[in-house]
Amino acid sequence: MQLICTNRCGGTIFRALFAEVDVDASGEYLGHRVLQPTYICLNCGSPALDLGAVPDAILAEELEDEPPAPLEILCPVCESRVVVGSERECPNCGAYLEEIEI
Repeated sequence: MQLICTNRCGGTIFRALFAEVDVDASGEYLGHRVLQPTYICLNCGSPALDLGAVPDAILAEELEDEPPAPLEILCPVCESRVVVGSERECPNCGAYLEEIEI
């Protein structure tokens, strides 16, 4: 984790907004869980970003941008399996291809 203030005020202390803290009967800290990674800068009150999470976010965005896997359908005329993309005609017989997954 590498938190930074979005206001770039130079603050180095942040507060987790959505966290659960576990304590024992005397109030001593036992542990915590961050439910939603949302932080604020205690110096100026601006939201903080976790720069350590940026590579994972970029990878997730790249995976969303990948084209879907080619669809293999059955030609209704010649009954051959055809992998189609944007074209909807059978390369074997020229018939219109229905989207029936096999």
